[in-house]
Amino acid sequence: MPDIVVMFFLLGLIAGLVRSDLKVPKATYDTMSLLLMLTIGLKGGMALHGKLTWDLVPELLLVASLGAIVPLLLFPVLTKLVRLSLADGASIAAHYGSVSAGTFAVALAYVETNQLDVSAQVTLYLVLLELPAIIVGLLLYRRFQGGEKQSSMSELWHESFTNRGVILLLGGVIIGFMYGYQSGTEVTALFTGAFKFVLALFLLEMGLVAAATLQPIPFQHWRLLIFALLAPSLLACFGVATGYLLDLSVGTTVVLASLLASASYIAAPAAIKSSIADADIGLAMLASLGLTFPFNVIVGISFYHHIVEKLMG
Repeated sequence: MPDIVVMFFLLGLIAGLVRSDLKVPKATYDTMSLLLMLTIGLKGGMALHGKLTWDLVPELLLVASLGAIVPLLLFPVLTKLVRLSLADGASIAAHYGSVSAGTFAVALAYVETNQLDVSAQVTLYLVLLELPAIIVGLLLYRRFQGGEKQSSMSELWHESFTNRGVILLLGGVIIGFMYGYQSGTEVTALFTGAFKFVLALFLLEMGLVAAATLQPIPFQHWRLLIFALLAPSLLACFGVATGYLLDLSVGTTVVLASLLASASYIAAPAAIKSSIADADIGLAMLASLGLTFPFNVIVGISFYHHIVEKLMG
């Protein structure tokens, strides 16, 4: 059976599709999102306690470079084959080069449930992949548009590094790294012990939101819909190849593949909306949250696990 947290996503998705009056209050969703980000950071920091060495630098640089490479590869596909405008092509390339913390949380729960070994640095993968694609997406737009003021770049860097997701992730990593598993358990145990509970409620809301983006299904964007369903499995191949190249464990490779298969629906929309005025954020949300996120949560992560087992098992 699927991990129980996935069932909460399906519950929200079905409730939304049948137009139930089920709603998660915005304050509750904001609290769940905050707790989820902070808990992911804490878990990653505690796992890194006493294990952070210079030997990790090449691995982390390679992972970070993928965040810049993916949008460069996707941009011509989106503008030539999917036939999006320059602004929307750059926007969606940035969304798919960046990553989903929600997908990461589900992948983390999946590998824990299946008792797969996961390297301590996987949370750093999330942090490192979050930002480069957003910057590259804006640079692509500037390169081909050619008319945006230079001051917006510093504003983008500031917004990218100070948005609440990055602050909570990095802050959680630092706190967890400082105290490890043994110290501060009176606080950290509350977060880590409630991880799946918080994730379940978060996914319930994500199911409702995903259903809302698909009603009615915008068939006029059929090329984008096909892209959103095919892209995750293709992008996951970069994660599988990287895991094989670096000789990572099966669990670590599954998480990395799941990250690369995901698309941002929190950090990227906020940054792109303020930087590329012509971009239709609704299209990006349709693709990333309406199709790619459900695909990864329902079938994608287990599929990537199957591929990794075949290749590395």
